[in-house]
Amino acid sequence: MKIPKARHEATVAFYRDTLGFDVEEEDVFYAPTVSRTHSVRFGPNTLWLDCVDNYSQPDLWLQLHTDDLDAAVAKLAASGVHLCDEVEPLESLDSRTHWIRNPAGVVHLLAKPG
Repeated sequence: MKIPKARHEATVAFYRDTLGFDVEEEDVFYAPTVSRTHSVRFGPNTLWLDCVDNYSQPDLWLQLHTDDLDAAVAKLAASGVHLCDEVEPLESLDSRTHWIRNPAGVVHLLAKPG
């Protein structure tokens, strides 16, 4: 979830204090557009609360994992889904990744863990 700077602390407090989830601040060196991030774990799923200084409203982004990134990209391309890696450059990750959008415009990170 991309959150404007002015709403980030209150959003972190909502998940931690109101809903009672374990919330951890994480290093965000790999995403130059994100100034801070916190992880909220839901079993095998993670909600990332990214503080983005230049956003005026929140935006939801999702992450999908695959064991074969090349095959997934080829299948998506055959279905008319194209990469949009310009959305947010990622640096020095332990995984290979690509960005895509669903037909509604929601951004997804397609990742093959390292």
